Amino acid sequence: MPAEWQLHERTLMSWPTTHPVWGSILDEARGEYAATARAIARFEPVLMIAHPSDAAGARARCGTGIEVFPVPIDDAWVRDSGPIIVSDDVGQRTGVHFRFNAYGERSAPYNKDAQLADRVLDHLGLPVRRSTMVLEGGSIAVDGEGTLITTEQCLLNHNRNPGWAREAIERELGDQLGVEKIIWLPWGRLEDRHTDGHVDVVCMFVGPGVVIAQGCQDRTDPNYARMQANLGVLREATDAKGRGLRITELPLLPLVDVCGQATMLSNCNAYFANGGLIVPVADAATGDGVLDIFRAACPNHEVVPIGARTIAFGGGGIHCITQQVPAGT
Repeated sequence: MPAEWQLHERTLMSWPTTHPVWGSILDEARGEYAATARAIARFEPVLMIAHPSDAAGARARCGTGIEVFPVPIDDAWVRDSGPIIVSDDVGQRTGVHFRFNAYGERSAPYNKDAQLADRVLDHLGLPVRRSTMVLEGGSIAVDGEGTLITTEQCLLNHNRNPGWAREAIERELGDQLGVEKIIWLPWGRLEDRHTDGHVDVVCMFVGPGVVIAQGCQDRTDPNYARMQANLGVLREATDAKGRGLRITELPLLPLVDVCGQATMLSNCNAYFANGGLIVPVADAATGDGVLDIFRAACPNHEVVPIGARTIAFGGGGIHCITQQVPAGT
């Protein structure tokens, strides 16, 4: 699986449906998705997957230059329900279709999303390889050189792959994604109950041997022990090349108010485009005070903040609503 900062052919996104998760703020959600698509389209093509009944509206909101692909979907988290595309030594690509069970059967129906990977790969003209393991793309981070980071809280959860031991999960990740070293963080964010602690909320690779990891300095915060435990693992870890990791700690953004509900928005849930880094923020004017951290860690990328309060209310961030299609030969 190539690193996210390697060259992309395009980015996949899915247009928000009338799923109960959005309720009365569906229009606001669509506005943030459209703004994200337009930001990414400055750097690379975007393929917006939309339910056929929503395709015309998606075209109108996203504007010219963004391709809309009508296909039945249940929800709009393509990082988790879409394909993961891998590449061999000569750049020939294959889409891996892991099983999708809506985060441990948390929502229904999800049968359309469970078929999405096949439909997208057929549209892209890429071969498919199926795995019997349940896996969401947001639960893993890779460096493109054989190292994968995940959380025990998610991948070892009984609601994903009951009966699968850690060793079996590691073996399947190695077989399907070509990883040689897996770094197991104990935890995701406490508030991330919907996904059981996806790693893309607490840690991201920004280069070989280099990560941005969620910190927490407030000892009274219920995330303090979790984030310190994760940082402890990262400080002791080596990657597939035997390197220790260089770690940049990201301040913990306080919960933000959305529709009267305290909501987790993770700045760490950022997405690489070709030459750009799209960062979710609560306050686009200030960038939540974290943009210089991303600029220092990713000097070859233009850092673009996108207001993502409504996306956060739905349960994710910019990384959750995108999936890269690596460039081929």
